[in-house]
Amino acid sequence: MRILVQRVSSASVTVGGDVVGAIAPQRQGLLAFVGVTHADDADIAARLAEKLWRLRILDGERSAHDEGAPVLVVSQFTLYANTEKGRRPSWNAAAPGAVAEPLVGAFCAALRRLGADVQTGVFGADMKVELVNDGPVTVLLELSQTGGPGA
Repeated sequence: MRILVQRVSSASVTVGGDVVGAIAPQRQGLLAFVGVTHADDADIAARLAEKLWRLRILDGERSAHDEGAPVLVVSQFTLYANTEKGRRPSWNAAAPGAVAEPLVGAFCAALRRLGADVQTGVFGADMKVELVNDGPVTVLLELSQTGGPGA
């Protein structure tokens, strides 16, 4: 599982002209693009949720946990693009929807159990994402093959 997280001062996801998830512009929050691969499971989702929730990337080296900052989660299989050959990316490393959707849900549920205010996009939908990256700050989170944290 890969989480591309951006510190934002506002963000929204629109599907079919309707805003389905948003971080209002009143304070900082985190926009988390979530990609799932074949070997991922609910334990990995929970561990990455914990890492994201306590990651000190808000102003003053504070975390979303410290600030009660909102988190907007958007599924994004393209985080597993393979561009090594040719000009057309391969998506083979991305888990199929039937595997990925419940794990994105598990990630969101783990964040909520930690106390996060979580908004989401719509899995598999054509989403329009608007954001104001604050900093800019963008960090890639994932777990190493040995299970230890890596980012």
